[in-house]
Amino acid sequence: MTSKASTTAPVLGIRALNRATLARQLLLRRAPMSAEDAVAHLVGLQAQNVKPPYYALAARLDGFRPGDLAAPMADRRVVRIVTLRSTIHTHTADDALTLRPLVQAARDRELRTFRKGLAGVDLDRLAVVARELVEAEPRTMGELRQALLAEWPDADPQALSVAARCRLPLVQVTPRGLWGRSGQVTLTTAEHWLGRPARPVPAPDDTVLRYLAAFGPASVKDMQVWAGLTRLRDVFERLRPGLVTFRDPDGTELFDLPDAPRPGPDTPAPPRFLPEFDNLLLSHADRSRVVPPEHKGRTWRGNMAYRTLLVDGFVAGLWKLEDGALVVEAFDRLTAARRDEVLEEGTRMLAVMHPGEGHDIRFGTVRG
Repeated sequence: MTSKASTTAPVLGIRALNRATLARQLLLRRAPMSAEDAVAHLVGLQAQNVKPPYYALAARLDGFRPGDLAAPMADRRVVRIVTLRSTIHTHTADDALTLRPLVQAARDRELRTFRKGLAGVDLDRLAVVARELVEAEPRTMGELRQALLAEWPDADPQALSVAARCRLPLVQVTPRGLWGRSGQVTLTTAEHWLGRPARPVPAPDDTVLRYLAAFGPASVKDMQVWAGLTRLRDVFERLRPGLVTFRDPDGTELFDLPDAPRPGPDTPAPPRFLPEFDNLLLSHADRSRVVPPEHKGRTWRGNMAYRTLLVDGFVAGLWKLEDGALVVEAFDRLTAARRDEVLEEGTRMLAVMHPGEGHDIRFGTVRG
């Protein structure tokens, strides 16, 4: 249950929450930091597909080029691994070795739904066998599944592969994940790929503080949604003396770092082109700080997300690259001034991500 704040705590309106979150997310002004430092500050980038992390950083970093992320990934300083919310994230090597143990309990809970298909399977032994297989040589999930079936022929094949993914910190080895390169998903353990052991399960305190630095002000439930964890109330209470608190318009208690940026609600927020599955849209229980209520649900279809356009800090439309053009589809009519701002930002994004390809920019309107 979401906690209601004391009536004496200051209220932060939606626009104030929006600007604070955009500031933490490096979306008010592009930051002059390295791609690796940005991945660490943002506590990872959701990365079901290869390209979204690159677009995410292009929207956030001054002078970014795709090679700025590809290089540390090729050097094994950044990796792709299942962590938060049981989804693939791009993390620094340090975070891969600490965040994954932190969320292991959630991965264990995920396995409970596959108990029937794992009847008779010793999960500890499965983890040992799977580790030996992928550390001998990186393997595709299909190859791993077939090898595990040889050990447990009566088990459900999908359940076996899910068990391996849940019990082991499996990273996708390069060239998978590198900009402009192709490669199927092949897996080994984070420890083997990075050449150092995973760290002991950390106390969640530091991760709470990092979450607030990247996504705050936020409620306990917000953090739980972001991490895919439960029972974090005690952690926030332990940290309360060093935090400040606010209320959102509904009275929900929000925690924050005392010195974190909280720009005024009228601070300009330039347009930004965000990739599908950007964590800005996925890391709060109440997403109204970014997604206006009238547009709720319009950035998804089934379990697939669209690329989104921010205008004045809020989701205002979708975009795609199609037939040699950047197609911008606004939910509502844009003013001439807003249209010019979007055109300028789209031109900049294309120059960064697709130099020399000569994309046109077309405007349309999303219907329905």
